[in-house]
Order: sequence, then structure tokens, then C-alpha cells
Amino acid sequence: MSDKDLRATSRALPIALLRARETVMAQIRPMLADTGVTEQQWRVLRVLAEDGGMDPTDIAEKSCLLLPSLTRILKFLEENALVTRKRHETDGRRHVVEITDKGRGLIDRNAPASNRIYAELEKSFGTKKMNRLLDLLDELAHLKL
Repeated sequence: MSDKDLRATSRALPIALLRARETVMAQIRPMLADTGVTEQQWRVLRVLAEDGGMDPTDIAEKSCLLLPSLTRILKFLEENALVTRKRHETDGRRHVVEITDKGRGLIDRNAPASNRIYAELEKSFGTKKMNRLLDLLDELAHLKL
């Protein structure tokens, strides 16, 4: 293969990651359709439910969103009483976003369905392979190139 030849799309990492994402999300989208929140909004709520209140920059990083997109998402979540935003205790220029009881309720109501989806994916793919895949993806995500 010369430096002018491209790798076959069947072996291209970006395309393989997108195909895998679509396979997983095809299982999750029906559950999300019943929640009234988008995939991105769900990710933000999951991050806040797991990690507690945090700065929008940290939320964007942990939920794999760009800050301008997160700003719109937080506006929606706040308007729907799923999150609250308040000034940081020691730095008045910063805000802390927290999930509300209503937001946590949304997560809790959908946790059984989410867990069933994950269990089915793990059963089909294999627990050992799933754990190995997650470890490898985490390693890849933290590469210093």
C-alpha cells in the first residue's frame, strides 16, 4: 500500500467506531424516545447523576459534547426542571449544574430498561469481550498523539 492509497473503509477505525455506535444506539433509541430527552440530554443527565454537581466545562468533557451544544442542552434541561444551575460557592464567575429530583427520577425510571439493553448487548457480545473492548477504547481515548 502506497502513501496515496487509503485504507479500505471496512478497516478504517473512524468508520468502524461509527458502525459500532450505531449498532448500540439502535438498541437505546427506542428507550430514549419514551423519555422525552435526546441522546445528548440523556448523557448529560447520566453524568450529573453519577458525578454530582459540576462545572459546564467538566460536563461537556465527560458527556463528549462541545460547549456550545451543551449550553443549549442545559437550557432545555433547566427549563424542564431536570437540572438546576447556581453560582459556584467560591468563584462567582463560574456555575455549578446539578441534577434535580425530577431529573434523577427520569434516570431511575429508565434504569431497568437501560440495564436490560446493556445486559443483552453484553450477552450477545460476551462479557469478557465487552470488558476488553471498553478497556481498549478507554486506552485509545487517552492516547497522547
